[in-house]
Amino acid sequence: MWNDVVELNEFYRSPLGERARQMIRLRLRALWPDMRGLSLLGLGYASPYLRQFAGEAERVVVAMPAQQGIIPWPDDGANRAMLVDENALPLSDSSVDRAIVVHGVECAEQLRDMLRELWRVLVPSGRVAFVVPNRTSLWAQIDRTPFGQGHPFTQAQIQRLLRGSMFTPLGTLRALYVPPVRIRPVLQTAGAWERAGARLFPRLGGVMLIE
Repeated sequence: MWNDVVELNEFYRSPLGERARQMIRLRLRALWPDMRGLSLLGLGYASPYLRQFAGEAERVVVAMPAQQGIIPWPDDGANRAMLVDENALPLSDSSVDRAIVVHGVECAEQLRDMLRELWRVLVPSGRVAFVVPNRTSLWAQIDRTPFGQGHPFTQAQIQRLLRGSMFTPLGTLRALYVPPVRIRPVLQTAGAWERAGARLFPRLGGVMLIE
């Protein structure tokens, strides 16, 4: 079941949601350091992660599934968000260079169909970053955040799913080692949690970023 867009928006406006966005955005930028001249699609609720690419990529749009709902994006310019059927994106074949899927894989009601539709709109050399809750993490066990909703995955599970939908997994990064709590001192040290967690407990990050 898709998360409600109002609840997603409220989460990302909270201190915990802001820290989650910061940590995941760093990993996305590490994956794709240069987006000049490329088209970028956000699918699911990817808008919190697109601003860093908006002034760089040639075109950025965000597709929000009808079951989730839509909020215009960005706040300070012409709207680039569109309400879509998860299995029928209003885009031409081979029209997208890069895509970011957030709060999508774990929530989609017809997941394999959605993945095949995503594959259709990608150019032959296109790449996708799937941000997926890690089943073994604390974030997946607590339902107070969007990452505790839907169906989490292990790395082996998500890789099998993607290969079965004609994708080739290239690599995995992890983020969100900071505990999913609203305690201010913990949130203020989120960067230290990320560095320590990545070094000491690399498989326990709250989300996996599968390229």
